[in-house]
Amino acid sequence: MSGPLCMHEEEIKNLIKVCLTTFVSVSCCFFIGSRIPKGKLRFVSLSPVFIVFILLPLKLSSVIPTGITALFITWLSTFKLVLFSFDLGPLSSHHRSKSLRNFLLISCLPIKTTQNPKKTPKLPLNSPIKTLLFILILPTLNQKQNLHPKLLLVIYCCLLYFLIDVVLGICNSVTKAVFGMELEMPSDEPYLSTSLQDFWGRRWNLMVTGVLRDAVYKPVRSICGPTLGSIVGVVAAFVVSGVMHELIFYYVTREPPSWEVTWFFVLHGVCVVVEFGVKKLSGRPNWGVCSVVYGPMMVAFVIVTAHWLFFAPLVRNGADERAVQEFMNFLECMMRKIGLTQLHD
Repeated sequence: MSGPLCMHEEEIKNLIKVCLTTFVSVSCCFFIGSRIPKGKLRFVSLSPVFIVFILLPLKLSSVIPTGITALFITWLSTFKLVLFSFDLGPLSSHHRSKSLRNFLLISCLPIKTTQNPKKTPKLPLNSPIKTLLFILILPTLNQKQNLHPKLLLVIYCCLLYFLIDVVLGICNSVTKAVFGMELEMPSDEPYLSTSLQDFWGRRWNLMVTGVLRDAVYKPVRSICGPTLGSIVGVVAAFVVSGVMHELIFYYVTREPPSWEVTWFFVLHGVCVVVEFGVKKLSGRPNWGVCSVVYGPMMVAFVIVTAHWLFFAPLVRNGADERAVQEFMNFLECMMRKIGLTQLHD
């Protein structure tokens, strides 16, 4: 008995074209960078690649491949290459070797090399456990109309965390196993955050955080000065993050932006600034025992505001249901290939 395809044949062809286009484009950037000195001329020389990367997700139609391409290539790769134009960021001469292989890996994948070994997590949620939890929780969304809204919200948040950590963790694991590179963790137990500043700055989706810090926060801070620049830089980083998420949502839904997700990040940017100000005025930068109470309240705030502003556009469009179906088809396809039974009959 034949089962569902892992992915439509036409989509596979388009995905291969996207990968080849990315490979050729980044290779061109490597050779341009070796011949043109850092500065405006290198930036202008690389600008056609930026345009190509913006258009790439439009070649795809499935939710998951489109979203991953938009995050990895349109956002992260483009920002890394913009920084590379001025010899900054993870592709700068201070952080990379001169090999094309390393340049391709760091440009195309959400990875960053590190000299510091991984610390032991307080909760033993490693990649296999997260993958298993993701696979076990995912089918519950097939019955989401029967789930309590609050439970559904928690499920969405858990799946988003597991998805990002598993996908980025796979990139890290494969790269380390094949090429022996020591890489930073994708996230650092965000559920243990003690503040919004801790959540966004040191725990959640660290690759995006690092790119925004280099591409937005530091330039704004250097222009505006250390005091005002810190505030403006934080807000600017959140605004840019919101706009880039809005662009990803457009690729996935193919609907005009509602700007809800942008306001989600603007709200959190303002809250981080207010939180920082309160800490400074109170003279307690770490808040001590208060963090035991404030930490869970902060996580709840992130979840509730995500329900209002982050997930709403995807749920309205039905992108969440299409993504679940794509994952279920893929898992069933993989299980058939290794001779296991269907996920559900």
